[in-house]
Amino acid sequence: MKTKLTNFWRYRFLLTNLIGRDLKVKYRRSKLGVMWSVLNPLLMMLVMTTVFSKFFRMNIPNYPVYLLSGNLLFTFFNESTTSAMGSVLYSAPLIKKVYVPKYIFPLEKSCFAFVNMLFSLIALVFIVVITGAPFYISFLGVFIPLFFMFFFCLGIGLFLAAGAVYFRDIMHFWSVIVMALNYFTPIFYPVEIWQGSIMMYIGRLNPIYWYITTFRDCVITGVFPSTLQISICALCAIVALALGSYVFNKSQDNFILHI
Repeated sequence: MKTKLTNFWRYRFLLTNLIGRDLKVKYRRSKLGVMWSVLNPLLMMLVMTTVFSKFFRMNIPNYPVYLLSGNLLFTFFNESTTSAMGSVLYSAPLIKKVYVPKYIFPLEKSCFAFVNMLFSLIALVFIVVITGAPFYISFLGVFIPLFFMFFFCLGIGLFLAAGAVYFRDIMHFWSVIVMALNYFTPIFYPVEIWQGSIMMYIGRLNPIYWYITTFRDCVITGVFPSTLQISICALCAIVALALGSYVFNKSQDNFILHI
């Protein structure tokens, strides 16, 4: 463990440089630059609110805040895991030339998505103020589910990054899974819609449901995460990170033969 931490510390500058490179590439030749991290979720929320408000707005108080808070976390999950999945493959030229710890690449993609999501939180604060929604002190508690969700996404990303090296089809299959998760997670509809159906039990098996619900409780309900919520969020993160790290470490030595 000490050796791994020392190794990580040695390559910390590479990690920060890769994050900086991705930021520059993403907003290259853009007049607004990083402001798009704030504008993007705002515009998406405006479109989705217009489409879905007639169906669900009467059932959900502060619907714009409800919608944006769920969409922010799911976008982070999607961006983090999808970009991490191809990170090793797309870094093949560098991996073939010099020695670099291969976990740096999916880790960097997760960090970049997390930084991007933190900028997007500005949009959430803006909507809370504009709509006149209550601003609770529990808003500070959002960093608890975000902290655990980062490691959950990192674990999934490590698993997918290793799998994509050997099975390219996983990249297409994952897009279908993400789309299914998007509809099976109460992002734009109220969770009460599950009442009296099997989805009430199946939906709670979805880890993203717990991260979004815990996040929303802090923002909308004004309640700090409960012990149960923290325990479930932490357990999901630990299991995902342990599984992803195990699969990645077991297979990384043969990456060079397949990339």
